[in-house]
Amino acid sequence: MKTFILGGGCFWCLDAVYQKTKGVSSVVSGYTGGHFPDPDYYSVCSGMTGHAEVVAVTFDEDVIPQETVLDMFFALHDPTTLNRQGYDVGTQYRSSMFYMTDTERALFEEAIERNQTLWTAPIVTEVTRVGTFYPAEDFHQDYYGKNPDAGYCHVIINPKLAKARKYYSRWLTA
Repeated sequence: MKTFILGGGCFWCLDAVYQKTKGVSSVVSGYTGGHFPDPDYYSVCSGMTGHAEVVAVTFDEDVIPQETVLDMFFALHDPTTLNRQGYDVGTQYRSSMFYMTDTERALFEEAIERNQTLWTAPIVTEVTRVGTFYPAEDFHQDYYGKNPDAGYCHVIINPKLAKARKYYSRWLTA
């Protein structure tokens, strides 16, 4: 099993897609990349902690290749906008990849290069060594699965799920 820690805007969006991805055994929404100990949602949203909203995606490489997990990440958000995804603005929504080893860092950098061909503007995804990962509050875990009728899910998450199904249907469950 392998775990990637990825930030691409609101963690609910990445969580929703990876929860439905074959070979993914766990998705944990959380915070990392900042300087504030034991952050919570409200402190992270203040933009003062330095943390990003992220997901820790644990998957089985025998089921889904790591390159596919990373390519999905680049398809699910706009990695060319600095500190913003749609209406979510601030450093906590930055496009980010947090590596644990130099090998993983190189893999992330290769994924950026590979996916740059899909974007006209330069990818600004931050690649940083991971610090402490803080799981988000229970309310944020599997948000889409628990709240599929919420407005945010209809307006923001459902289009991302539709895009994932269009390009990665082989890897997604119902």
